[in-house]
Amino acid sequence: MFDVGFSEMLLVGLIALLVFGPERLPRVAKEAALWIRKARSMATSVKQEIDRELQLQDLKESMDKQKREMERMLLSDNSVKNSPPDTQTKTDTHPDRQEGIHE
Repeated sequence: MFDVGFSEMLLVGLIALLVFGPERLPRVAKEAALWIRKARSMATSVKQEIDRELQLQDLKESMDKQKREMERMLLSDNSVKNSPPDTQTKTDTHPDRQEGIHE
């Protein structure tokens, strides 16, 4: 993320040595390392939480899609079952097979 080379680190170290002095520099460096560790931990935690939320959102979308598909399938099955039977029946026009007519 940051392009910090050896010369820049050396310059920061020399300035810190001049500002804090040789007695306080180890304590300040330790404290700075602690703060950096906490910031990294917090950033990792936030990243993990965002990833988890994205996965949950993807899962919810997938489940909603499956639910809609299942409902569509159920509705199409019900419409086939509830449709009226074929009302056009074939009638036998042969005179011997007609009901009610006797010779």
